Amino acid sequence: MTPEAQQDTSTPGAELRYALRALTDRLGHPLSDADLDRVFAGKPGTYEVTDAVAALEHAGFVADYGKLALGKLDPALLPMLVFDKAGAPLLILAREDAGRFSVLDPETNAPRVMTLQDLKPRRIRYGLRVRPGLARTGGDTDEAKGGHWFWSSFRNLKGIYLQVILAAAIANVLGLTTSIFTMVVYDRILPNEAIDSLFALVAGVGIALGFDFLVKSLRSAFIDSAGRRADQRMAEKLFQHVLSMKMAARNKSVGHMTSVMKDFEVVREFFTSASMVALVDLPFVALFILVIWMIGGPLYLIPAIAVPVVLAIALIAQPLMRRHMLNSSHDGQSKQGVLVETLTGMDTLKSVGAESLVRSRWNAAVKTQADNAGKGRRVAQSTINLTTFIQQACQVLIVFYGVFLVSAGQVSMGALIACVILTGKTLAPLAQVSSVMTRATQAIIAYRQINEVMETRTEREVGKRYLPLAKLSGKIELEDASFAYSDEIGDVLSDLSIAIQPGERVAIMGPVGSGKSTVARMLLGLAEPTGGRVLLDGLDARAIDPADRIRNIGAVLQEPWLFSGTVRENIVAGRYGVADTEVLEKAQLACVDEIVARHPHGYDLTLREGGQGISGGQRQCISLARALIGDPNVLVLDEPTAAMDVRTEARVISNLDTYLGADDARTLVLVTHRTSLLKLVDRVIILERGRVAYDGPKEQMLKRPSKPRSASVA
Repeated sequence: MTPEAQQDTSTPGAELRYALRALTDRLGHPLSDADLDRVFAGKPGTYEVTDAVAALEHAGFVADYGKLALGKLDPALLPMLVFDKAGAPLLILAREDAGRFSVLDPETNAPRVMTLQDLKPRRIRYGLRVRPGLARTGGDTDEAKGGHWFWSSFRNLKGIYLQVILAAAIANVLGLTTSIFTMVVYDRILPNEAIDSLFALVAGVGIALGFDFLVKSLRSAFIDSAGRRADQRMAEKLFQHVLSMKMAARNKSVGHMTSVMKDFEVVREFFTSASMVALVDLPFVALFILVIWMIGGPLYLIPAIAVPVVLAIALIAQPLMRRHMLNSSHDGQSKQGVLVETLTGMDTLKSVGAESLVRSRWNAAVKTQADNAGKGRRVAQSTINLTTFIQQACQVLIVFYGVFLVSAGQVSMGALIACVILTGKTLAPLAQVSSVMTRATQAIIAYRQINEVMETRTEREVGKRYLPLAKLSGKIELEDASFAYSDEIGDVLSDLSIAIQPGERVAIMGPVGSGKSTVARMLLGLAEPTGGRVLLDGLDARAIDPADRIRNIGAVLQEPWLFSGTVRENIVAGRYGVADTEVLEKAQLACVDEIVARHPHGYDLTLREGGQGISGGQRQCISLARALIGDPNVLVLDEPTAAMDVRTEARVISNLDTYLGADDARTLVLVTHRTSLLKLVDRVIILERGRVAYDGPKEQMLKRPSKPRSASVA
């Protein structure tokens, strides 16, 4: 279906979605609903040009925008999406002549000609330029990913950092005024009692100091602005990558991942703090040494020798600090893992009395981290102390050596005092070198750990163009599918072959550890077969856009998870443009109406993380309602009523039976061990040790004599 035929203006942002689909269709790579939903889903309110840029970049396009003058619009840039003062989009297809444009009429879905006078009342403000990126043309480089997650965040900030360097140069030149002022006062003003000149000199120095204050303030503002913008881009890319990671790539504990995400703050702080100021000021040390040579002659040798000595000390200390900091970082991840595990499993810990176990793990992790962190701090502090000692010694040596030079008439008294002041300015940045290098080491360690996460595989492979799947008919096939969580555990599924036709209602049963839930996870894309294939509508599931696959399959997992937020937000979840009538309808089917009826806030009842505060059965009801939103053609339900009471379960089964009966084309895959749910299915597949032990009609399975099964490990 073409974008023109898909126009829908009944929901917020629909005009922008429609315009984006139309624009990208003309570029040869139309955005799918999944591409748009990744950005727009769940975001209420007004949609702006920045949302359009985000949607396009996530889909692999290169997009940028800026202020636009229609009269000077280059035809080579068309088609282009433009936005008026109110933020409403308009797609300009071509330029007919100097004063006429061909635009897409959203009402008729056809081009029409508009003049500059016609467009003037709309007050066009921005133009959005779009072109296919390497991700859309098969490239497999950092540019195809929108650039390296870290360095590309600074790509458009070169101008700001050039201003920072310019501001630093001006500030350091202005910093010379106090020392020159002191020299002139001692050498010229005092001997000649030139009080009038003193007032003029003070006024000039005051102006210079005012400019110095202004420039330093601007420099700090520039660094803060650049750091904040880079921080937002890096944080978005990092979180987006974590969301899109393949489940198989998440081989670390939740605590480890949390600690790595926390390390991002270390990287961010380094590029937005005074560390950057110290690094920018460091090259101007040579300027101060040059000025000391010009006014103090041989006195320049003292800071010229001290500078490389201080740098050498800082560099020598880095390997020691790096080792201790790396160990401390790993220990911090272990400590974070213990904390997350304790908080998530608090009920179990208290019920089995395992507090002493986690307490001992926590104490051991804290002690180890404290030891390594303490060693690192001692090395860093020793370096700082030694740098301070050299700084103070230099000033003493300047005075000591200067006395002899003054006595010999080689330098003046004012020049000596000025050299003392300049030596302090010369060594001031060096006093921060050790602490800056310490923070730099921490940032490098954090960067490497974050980069390991950013290099893990994602659901959407770069350079691969996925097949859009607007509607899934419900045909599901597993061809010789095998799966193993690890080599130690072995295969959970072995050469499993199952075919489910559209409209079939199938129950998958079997003993613990037989692979029932693994099959459900494979259908949802949460687990990839280590051998064989999963086919949806005859297409390899790996070739289908992951977002389209999830959008077409309603799912209830074995352990339902609810987000912090209202009941309505949990039901709607990632779906776009869901009306309240549909929320009420699906809530009644899943018996959520009984839950909210007891609370004055109704569907605005706020839930805590994980659905804490409500029972397991109530969580399953909300999860089931969430699975039904959008009326997907395929339902994959894993033990959807395991925690429900008998009455609620009976009502849910009856509602689901009526719901499924209203559309014979809807496919149901039900993972269960409860015979009460078999009312919903016609076919039963029994798995044993990862293989099909029975596949046939429900009635025939119920007549089979039961037989003892050997115990299996889940």
